Amino acid sequence: MCPLISALGARKLRDLTADNVDKWLPEKAKTLSTRTLQELYSCLNRSINRAMARDKVKRNVVALCSIPKGQPGRPSKSLTLDQAKVVLDAAQESRLHAYIVLSLLTGARTEELRAPTWDHVDLDGRPDNDPPVPPSIQVWHSVRVGGDTKTRKSRRTLALPVRCVGATRHHRQFQERDREQAGPKWQNTGIVFATSVGTALDAANVRRAFRAVARKAGLNPRDWTPRELRHNFVSLLSDSGVSIEAIADLCGHAGTTVTEKVYRHQLRPVLLNGAAAMDRIFNATPDDPAPTKPTLPEA
Repeated sequence: MCPLISALGARKLRDLTADNVDKWLPEKAKTLSTRTLQELYSCLNRSINRAMARDKVKRNVVALCSIPKGQPGRPSKSLTLDQAKVVLDAAQESRLHAYIVLSLLTGARTEELRAPTWDHVDLDGRPDNDPPVPPSIQVWHSVRVGGDTKTRKSRRTLALPVRCVGATRHHRQFQERDREQAGPKWQNTGIVFATSVGTALDAANVRRAFRAVARKAGLNPRDWTPRELRHNFVSLLSDSGVSIEAIADLCGHAGTTVTEKVYRHQLRPVLLNGAAAMDRIFNATPDDPAPTKPTLPEA
């Protein structure tokens, strides 16, 4: 249940006081991150402002309250290349095999991959064109409120690696079997990654399936979430020398600032290139003698 409804939902807006909010926020700060507290505060603040615009309340008591510091957010991380390979192998028998492959190899957000229909997927491309057009997936929608992507720049068409094409073809055959077995219960939504009766997946469906794969791969399922496959995508590209500008475009970021801020732990070569540059500038080589300990003058 939403923390707003469970804690304040039974109270009439006109009876809500600043003391109520000041008591509620610190209590939530014991278990929620600062960012989540900010989102809750913003939601409540907008609700009160709407009520004021309709003369339901005389003032916004939320504006009188400050947001306390919450718990540290869970740091994101990425798999090593070897771990990623094991996860892909472990996903072979999962209903979400293709979903996991596309998450890892295209970097699409988990809410973006739950939205596309088969009309948004081109598994053949146009190889006879000049230049050839590769197989691709159109990331133009998401399961966010309103169905739009996170930002305008997030609307993008991503070329599909060969492994993604193969996994998605197999997934389509798997879905056809689901359709036959479901019979009249099947809902023809056209969604690529759907339940066994064709309906949309929710976040809980995806988390359960991914954690089962993580467990099979020998990882602690509590330590990993589907969104970290996107971090792994960034890490692998960065390790391969892909520029931060290109990574930002593939991730659907408006610029490199978000990429650097959110994925800074995954951008190892970008952040470590300074050392290589200094070595070139000063002509240092691995065979250079180590500096000797300086001799201090006698007192």
